[in-house]
Amino acid sequence: QVQLVESGGGLVQAGGSLRLSCTASGPTFSNYHIGWFRQAPGKEREFVAAISWSGDRTDYADSVKGRFTISRNNTKNTVYLQMNSLKPEDTGVYYCTESARVYFLSQSRFRYDAWGQGTQVTVSS
Repeated sequence: QVQLVESGGGLVQAGGSLRLSCTASGPTFSNYHIGWFRQAPGKEREFVAAISWSGDRTDYADSVKGRFTISRNNTKNTVYLQMNSLKPEDTGVYYCTESARVYFLSQSRFRYDAWGQGTQVTVSS
């Protein structure tokens, strides 16, 4: 099973930017769609963005469209989440996760299997 490690989180002021990375080890990385989810204290884990195994399809939550960009480099086994114009409501732990390429790209966390340990993003007002 693929293993995922997130990095790049931190503290940033509102309006600032961060780039998260999700690096995979294990079976062939290009066999998997990759999703980003986030969880704020006391709230359920919610979908942020996803990218298909080949990188030709992406999907975003309405709340981040136009501000976040997901991309991947299969030669580096890494998916990136570029986050611009950050808002305090973007605060939370960000997780990357994988779904086998045989499935459709999904916004449901139940469609994903292995998860990373998460990276904290805090946006101050």
